[in-house]
Amino acid sequence: MDIEQKQNEFIDHFVKRASSLKGSALASVVTEATSHPSLFAFSEILAVPDVVELEGTEHSVYLDVLRLFAYGTWSDYTSNSGRLPELGSDQALKLKQLTVLTLAETNKVLPYDQLMQELDVTNVRELEDFLINECMYAGIVRGKLDQLQRCFEVQFAAGRDLKPEQLGSMIQTLSNWLTTSDNLSVSIQEKIKWADNMSGLDKKHRKEVEERVEDVKKSLSSKKLQTVSRPTLTSEGMRRSTLNLVE
Repeated sequence: MDIEQKQNEFIDHFVKRASSLKGSALASVVTEATSHPSLFAFSEILAVPDVVELEGTEHSVYLDVLRLFAYGTWSDYTSNSGRLPELGSDQALKLKQLTVLTLAETNKVLPYDQLMQELDVTNVRELEDFLINECMYAGIVRGKLDQLQRCFEVQFAAGRDLKPEQLGSMIQTLSNWLTTSDNLSVSIQEKIKWADNMSGLDKKHRKEVEERVEDVKKSLSSKKLQTVSRPTLTSEGMRRSTLNLVE
């Protein structure tokens, strides 16, 4: 089962649970969802009406935690830890994994120094173990560890939830991609049409050449037959013809 299908199943599970609870009762759902080892998308849970209604209430901290895991990074948490609940070990691990995904969105070569700073990791061995065991083995990223250049070369990274303010940019990007695809499709169709025309012309030319060759063969064959059917005088016949002329 691929990671996208797993995501959908887990999202549906937590959305259903969140839809049946209100207020402080949502705390358990938020904690479980943000601790789940295979869940990396939270926007659908954020959109649940009962979760949205937490805004401005005494329980809005749960909404803040969900937003942190949907859009934020480990450094966002450390900067605002005073107003957020203390994260459990599984939550901390998850937020650091999500931080790697955020960094991979904008740069496909991630320096070790940057990663260690963003993840609060103190040495290269710890960082590499984290990238291998918690990121690559988890299937959320693929890449190459370059110890000589002290960087992580990203080959693939799973996408994160889009912030509401990013939707316009994403729509524009997709629109540009669609326009480019349409133009490419038209260009390909034109090339196919040109190739078909050239193929038709080539077949026509080949047929004309074959017809000419056939005509030449027929002409040569006809001349050969005429040569063979022409009477040939023997030496005796030539002698008689000469005597006749003398007489």
